Amino acid sequence: MASREVSTMIKQGFISDPTLSLSFSPSRTTLSSRPYSPSSSPPPPPTESARPSHNNPTLFEMMSEEALRGSKTIEESRKKTQRRVAKFLTELKAYSFKNGGLGLSDVKLTVVSRDSYRVAMDVHMRVLSEKSRFFAEKLSQRREKGVSHTVEISECDDVEVYVETVVSAAIMFDAGISSCLEYLEAVPWSEDEEEKVVSHLSQLELDGSMTEVLQRVSSEPSTSARSDGILLNLLSGVLQAKDDKARREMKTLFSRLLREDSFDDDNRFYVSKDTLYHLCNRCLSSLVLCLSEATAIDGSRRDRGVLMAEIDREADNLQWIVDILIEKRMANDFVKLWADQRELAELHSKIPTMYRHEISRITAQLCIAIGRGNILVGKESRFLLLATWLEALYDDFGWLRRASKSVDKKLVEDGLSHTILTLSMRQQQAILLKWFDRFLNKGDDCPNIQRAFEVWWRRAFIRQYTDAEDRSQLQITVCSYPS
Repeated sequence: MASREVSTMIKQGFISDPTLSLSFSPSRTTLSSRPYSPSSSPPPPPTESARPSHNNPTLFEMMSEEALRGSKTIEESRKKTQRRVAKFLTELKAYSFKNGGLGLSDVKLTVVSRDSYRVAMDVHMRVLSEKSRFFAEKLSQRREKGVSHTVEISECDDVEVYVETVVSAAIMFDAGISSCLEYLEAVPWSEDEEEKVVSHLSQLELDGSMTEVLQRVSSEPSTSARSDGILLNLLSGVLQAKDDKARREMKTLFSRLLREDSFDDDNRFYVSKDTLYHLCNRCLSSLVLCLSEATAIDGSRRDRGVLMAEIDREADNLQWIVDILIEKRMANDFVKLWADQRELAELHSKIPTMYRHEISRITAQLCIAIGRGNILVGKESRFLLLATWLEALYDDFGWLRRASKSVDKKLVEDGLSHTILTLSMRQQQAILLKWFDRFLNKGDDCPNIQRAFEVWWRRAFIRQYTDAEDRSQLQITVCSYPS
C-alpha cells in the first residue's frame, strides 16, 4: 500500500482495486445547470522525433533519450488508465441494463486530471442525492424538470479511481466510507500508515463503524493491574529464559520499548514500581541462594561451573532490572535495598573474583546514577551503600575492567567520585584516606578517584567552608591497612 494511500482513502473515501497504487490530492468540484456537450477525447500522444545515432552520444542526447523514455512511460500509463476506465464504464452500463436501468440520466459527471485528461459519465441525480449528503444538499434546489446538470471534478490526481468510486468521504458518501473502512480493516498497515489511519479517523465524524478498523491498534480499556500483570509475566519470562541468546535479544527489545515509552508523558504505559521490585527481590533471593551453595560445595569443577553460571546469570538479570528502575526514576528505594544486603556482601567476599565480579557492576550502576543526579537519596543511604559494597567494588574492579567490555572504567570512576563527594566531610575523609592507601598498592586494579581526592583536599584545607565545630573534627590519621 502506497505511503499516501491510507491518508487519501480516508479523506477521499475511495477504495480501489488492490493492484492500484492510490495517490490523490484534494479536487475542486463545480456544479452547473446547463446543457452539456459530449466529453472531449483524450489529447493525442506525443510523436517520437527523429534522433541522430552516434557511437558516443552527447550529454544532451542522453538527457533527451531519458526524457523520451519517461514520456513513453507516461503515455503507456495513460493508455492503461483509458482502457481500465473504458472497461469500468462498460461494466457499469451492463450492470444498469441487467437491473432494469434507472431511466434517462440527468447529471453529466466529468472528471478532469491535472494534465487535462477528461472522462465524462451520465449519472442520476436521485442516486447522487441518496448516496451523498453533499449532493443531496447541493442538488435539492436544482430539481427542475427537463434540465440537465453538469458536475465537474477538476485537478484530479487519479482519474481512474475517481471514476471507479464516483464520490468520496469529502462529499459525505456514506457507502464509500463504509467501503473504505472495510478495505482498511483487511489490508496490512506499516507503522507510518497506522499513525495516518488513526489520525484521519479521529478527524472524521464517524459512528461506531470505524471501531472494527481500530481494533488492531487499540484494545479494550484495561485496569493498570491487568496491564501490569501482563508486563510481570513478560519480564519474568525473559529472566527465566533458557536460551541465553534469546534472553539477551528480549532484554534489548524491552529496554528499547520502555525507553521509547518514557518520551511521551501523555501516552505513557504505566510500569508498576511493585512489579519491578518484585523482580528485584526474586533476583536477590536467587543470588543469595547461589552464593550460599557456592561456598558449601566440595570443589567439584562441574558443580562449581554450573553454580557460577547461575550467579553470572542472576547478576545480569538484576543489572537489567536496575537499569529499568533508573530509566523510570524508580531506583531510590533500590539503593536502600542494595545497601542492606549485608549477607549477600559477606557471601560475595568468599567467592573467587572471576565468578563474582558481575555483582559489583550493580554497585557501579548505582554510583553512576547517583553521580548524574538520576537517583536522589539521603546521605545516610548513600554512605551505607558505600559502607556495604565499596570494598567489594575495589576488589572486583580489575576483573570488571578487563573482563566486561561494556564497563566504562572512566564512567565508573566519575560516578564513584561524585557519589563520595555528596557525603559529609568526615565521611569523605574516611573513604578517601582508605582509597589513597589502596591505590598506592593496587594501581590500575583500583578505581582512580584522584579527582574526588583533590576536591576533598581543597574543601578541607584551602577553602574551608565548614563551621568551627565541624573543622575541629577534621583530622588526618595515619594508620596501616591490609593491602
